[in-house]
Amino acid sequence: MRVTILDDYFDTLRHLPCFGKLDGHDVTIWNDHVQATGPLAERLADTEALVLFRERTRIQADLLERLPKLRLISQRSVYPHVDVDACTANGILLCSNMHSDTPSYAAAELSFGLILAAMRQIPQQMAALRAGRWQIGVGSTLRGKTLGIYSYGRIGAEVANYGRAFGLRVLVWGGDASRQRARDDGFDSAASREEFFATCDVVSLHIRLKPETRGIVTAADLASMKPDALIVNTSRAGLIETGALEAALAAGRPGMAAVDVYDEEPITDGKHPLLEMPNVVCTPHIGFVTKDEFEIQFSDIFDQIAAYAAGKPINMINPEVWQTQSG
Repeated sequence: MRVTILDDYFDTLRHLPCFGKLDGHDVTIWNDHVQATGPLAERLADTEALVLFRERTRIQADLLERLPKLRLISQRSVYPHVDVDACTANGILLCSNMHSDTPSYAAAELSFGLILAAMRQIPQQMAALRAGRWQIGVGSTLRGKTLGIYSYGRIGAEVANYGRAFGLRVLVWGGDASRQRARDDGFDSAASREEFFATCDVVSLHIRLKPETRGIVTAADLASMKPDALIVNTSRAGLIETGALEAALAAGRPGMAAVDVYDEEPITDGKHPLLEMPNVVCTPHIGFVTKDEFEIQFSDIFDQIAAYAAGKPINMINPEVWQTQSG
């Protein structure tokens, strides 16, 4: 099959062990990012199987209608960037391993890394040192403080364990099932949403973005946080009410933020309100960006291509397409 991989920025995949699963296929890899429909359609004109790098490129109807040779889209995890109805209408099978039982250790590690970086002002201190200044402020120790996990899923649970190892009290908020899992693992759950945001010294978001969770963290939630508290978001920007985080930081509650995700990605001009704030640590959506995590993710993605080529597709999101293709 003619396979195209998009958005492999650092040409990492061809050097991973799992890349051998594509042996025998005609593979093209693009290392830059293109979203405009016309240029993207030209790149994908002969593609039969398309590999997506998480949510870096939106795949919508106007593009799919221009790709008559495309038969398969293979990716991993959630797919809000893919128009599934348009895939079905154009006879394109979408396969995605949802890995609901597999923690993303890379994302959990980054979340805790951002907590340490923000609380100890590591990026700001480093920038000051490079500018010829010696110590620019006083950070905070984590031990003894309260780490809030919202909510306790496969990533949130790992961050909670890291917090326990650092001597933090862990307090969980989320749905009933989420809080019960936390209690089963020996962590406390907050009695109310209000208590959660008002009590925690650090709040780390680990919620899947869906229509019902968009804007789930409100301006009122942020305003109730301590003036020296930190909020961390490595999940999705849309979880926080639009504009609420910038306004809250400017108002001083919470006092700090650390973010890895943004409403519009990638940010390539350096212009975003959070980048202008000295009390914010920002990273460019690197929660999943490690060689180890890529090996896990793309092993699944390439398995899906191999299974499709063998006539036995797996992890089908719109299986009715396969019924038509194989009929």
